[in-house]
Amino acid sequence: MNLQTQTRPKVLSVLVIEDRIDAASAIQFKERMRDLTQTGDQRVVLDLARVQFLDSSGLGAIVAVKKLLGPDRVLELSGLTPTVERVFRLTRMDSIFTIHASLEAAVSHAAST
Repeated sequence: MNLQTQTRPKVLSVLVIEDRIDAASAIQFKERMRDLTQTGDQRVVLDLARVQFLDSSGLGAIVAVKKLLGPDRVLELSGLTPTVERVFRLTRMDSIFTIHASLEAAVSHAAST
């Protein structure tokens, strides 16, 4: 699973450089995210702008990452494509996650809090 990180004040952004998070890649995604977010206390913004397909395994992996971060760290999402946004809306996960239109919006939000 190809993920690209960038650390900013208050925010660790993680860009998914894949077009899908599905049953074939969900475990690898979760393991990579655990490795990347093990240290630090900043918010984590998962940028899904390149992800065109997300199945239930992928959604479960994202929820698992949120749980791995624990109660003291926040996982926010940005850049959801229409298909991925639909998955979050239909499963009502859009009420669990803070979702930003873009990575820039997420970073601005973090800077203001």
